[in-house]
Amino acid sequence: MNILEILNDAVKPYLNKEKPPLNVGEVMNLWFYLTATEQSMAGERVSFNTVQDAELKEKLKDALENVHKPIREELTSFLKAEGVPLPAPSADKPLGDFRSVPEGSKLTDSEVANLVSFNIVLGINYATRGLTESVRPDVATMFARFQLRKIAFSIPFRDLLARKGWLQEPPPYRTGALVQ
Repeated sequence: MNILEILNDAVKPYLNKEKPPLNVGEVMNLWFYLTATEQSMAGERVSFNTVQDAELKEKLKDALENVHKPIREELTSFLKAEGVPLPAPSADKPLGDFRSVPEGSKLTDSEVANLVSFNIVLGINYATRGLTESVRPDVATMFARFQLRKIAFSIPFRDLLARKGWLQEPPPYRTGALVQ
């Protein structure tokens, strides 16, 4: 089973026919996803400026350029073409090296890594919601692409967190007893 072929087959009937208008649920999911993408990018830009770890800095740049920027561009273009007003974008944050920010007034590298990981998980989950709630196949396909982008980023990112000792995981659990 090739998921991309399945999604492509679902969209084919709409390629030569007029698409129905977006429904209110699709608009809400797309609009919210764009807003969340903008907020994730703002957090990644601010974090890029303060993290110390070179690999984490590179992953933040990757998330900005190869995950969130393409998603933002696709959503913005799609919503404009559909006549949907866009949310107010976040002000761009400068990229630079602001390591002189005092400790305690910025997130640690571990906190940044886990926040990015959490945002990626939320993005994957919300893309699933958008995918399953979409009536139009082109909207469902778009959410599938967003989900795949985030999954492709998350696998090596999780390995980075584990290697650096930043991975937050719950304690082992056995029925009736908590292992310490």
